[in-house]
Amino acid sequence: MDELIKAIVSKLSGSALSTDVNGRVYLDRAPDSCEFPYIVFFVVSSVPDWMFTERFEDTMIQFSLFSNSESAVEITTMLKDLKSLFDDCSLTITSDTLVWFRRQNIATMVEDITTTAGAQAVKHYAVDYEAKVQTD
Repeated sequence: MDELIKAIVSKLSGSALSTDVNGRVYLDRAPDSCEFPYIVFFVVSSVPDWMFTERFEDTMIQFSLFSNSESAVEITTMLKDLKSLFDDCSLTITSDTLVWFRRQNIATMVEDITTTAGAQAVKHYAVDYEAKVQTD
């Protein structure tokens, strides 16, 4: 799984999506007092699978996009660039083979959070991708 995460980080580097958030892309958790917009991605689940003698790992990755802009333009641009970068993409994974990287779900929400600037409404788009990796 470490190699899959490294491949995702490499794909993000220098991308339009990374530019959208000024490089604020974090694994697992954003730092306290993080400036908006930003992205957090993490492993939701990882399940071993096999077919005859071939072994696979089915991993669900979630990208959480956060924006405090009143307008939807910022977060919808982030979503467009995420989809452009990762929908059915190829990834170079050391010692394993990516079978597919497919978007599974998008959930949109507005959350009220407390920051150092006070309470504010934040747009949060949660986008799930399934990565199927052959591990043999």
